[in-house]
Amino acid sequence: MNNKKEWTLVWADEFEGSTIDKNNWNFQEESAGRFNKEWQRYTNSPENAYIENNQLVIKAIHLSDTHGLNQYTSARLNTAHKQAWQYGKISARIKLPEGEGIWPAFWMLGENIDENGGDTPWPQCGEIDILELYGSRCNATIEVNFHFDNPDGKHSQMGAYPFKLKKGNFSDDFHIFELEWSAEAFKWYVDGECIKITRLDQKIHKAFNQKSFLLLNIAVGGEEAGRPNTSTSFPQCMIVDWIRVYQ
Repeated sequence: MNNKKEWTLVWADEFEGSTIDKNNWNFQEESAGRFNKEWQRYTNSPENAYIENNQLVIKAIHLSDTHGLNQYTSARLNTAHKQAWQYGKISARIKLPEGEGIWPAFWMLGENIDENGGDTPWPQCGEIDILELYGSRCNATIEVNFHFDNPDGKHSQMGAYPFKLKKGNFSDDFHIFELEWSAEAFKWYVDGECIKITRLDQKIHKAFNQKSFLLLNIAVGGEEAGRPNTSTSFPQCMIVDWIRVYQ
């Protein structure tokens, strides 16, 4: 008997056009300090997010010689109200940035979040972190996690789980990051290797009984990410070769 799960491609962005496909992506514009006391502001500028060589480039730019609030621009793209899924395999081939204070992420939020026009605040909407990298900690290590509300309505989480490359950093080359999401579990993979499995409880994890949309961004600084300094080179780029969703 073949127990291997058969996946069907239901959506993809191969970034083969000359510009970012507005049928898939929104540019989320936010002022500096809006999230986690981060120092960048998120813009809709083609300098911060664009297509080059059939790849999506998200670029964090330092605007001056000063390190501080509002001295950087970056991009935060999402598929809210355009593309969202409940369950399936979400896969992307990405080359990550690096450095003190650099915080790239590939993640998901519940489509009911009030930040994007819904009626539900975070963390009640649910958040799934397919990958985060904190350059101030280790450029060879990504973390996976998910966030939700506990029975008292307070923030709860799985707890960040790290995966470290055996050789080199994630900025050296592309890697494939995947999340398999079912009613029973989250499973995270890096380059085909399963790195973490967490069972889901339908009562406690009710935030995930709905569709979620995708996000890609580079944050600069932040309470969890540390701060950039003279050792951090700019610009820093997150390069996405493709994203594919299977069910």
